[in-house]
Amino acid sequence: MILNADDFGMTAGVNRAVVELSLLKPQSRLTSTTLMANAPETGGAALLAQQTLGLGVGCHVVLVDGSPVLPAEQLPTLVNAATGRFRATLGVFVRDLLLGRIRAREIEAEAEAQIARLQNLGVNLTHIDTHKHTHMFPGVLQPLLVAAKRLNIPAIRNPFEPGWSLAATPGAPALRRAQVRVLNRYRPRFLRQVAQSGLATTEGAIGVLATGTLDTATLASLLSAIPEGTWELVTHPGYNDAALSLAGTRLLASRETEMQALGSASFPADIELIHFGHLRAFTGRQP
Repeated sequence: MILNADDFGMTAGVNRAVVELSLLKPQSRLTSTTLMANAPETGGAALLAQQTLGLGVGCHVVLVDGSPVLPAEQLPTLVNAATGRFRATLGVFVRDLLLGRIRAREIEAEAEAQIARLQNLGVNLTHIDTHKHTHMFPGVLQPLLVAAKRLNIPAIRNPFEPGWSLAATPGAPALRRAQVRVLNRYRPRFLRQVAQSGLATTEGAIGVLATGTLDTATLASLLSAIPEGTWELVTHPGYNDAALSLAGTRLLASRETEMQALGSASFPADIELIHFGHLRAFTGRQP
């Protein structure tokens, strides 16, 4: 299992949480994180990533609710020219994507710029994923894969949560549960596109449904239900401080709840913790 923390670089408190969790005892430590390329604490996170042994680091490609790396004038369908920012909500982004209002070449260019920025900061990237899992949609996935291949990224998150994990997440809101089930219809196409690209991926992601509600009981439920395979546990730890309250994220107090759950978790002895850089040896998904 890959134990990954998203949003590295968002705030100093998120960065500190990621590093602290990566230093836990080997059988329960954080093994992976994904770094935002254009966040307030990206530079500090990049330095920490290079100093933290055994932590795989990916690029957390942001296409919604954030600012681009490229100039706004180069991304007329992806960025609001007046604000210089991406669309504020996932719902508006998906609507415009499905209506053909966002050009694939702009997604590709911005994804490549974000990946390249982290590589230029000295980060050896193990994989990519996306903020709010936008790459579950084919219109984002294909240009993202092109950018990843061009910059030699070996793996990508499979953002689709399996049925056993949904059943093991009892506290999630009914609406979010329904949304996750509906979006799972894109999973077969995702796997075909990734296989064609030659990138490695996992059997699926767990903890996506539990985002915002991942506590000690939910984590224990997921770990007790996990079947054979290679999975990624998606988490969002961080300190709920003043900087986080200004970051525009809806995940505030829940980040400290996740920290407590991860810090006290008891992982079954038959679960081996890896990061995306180890993935090909475990999945057998070769190009």
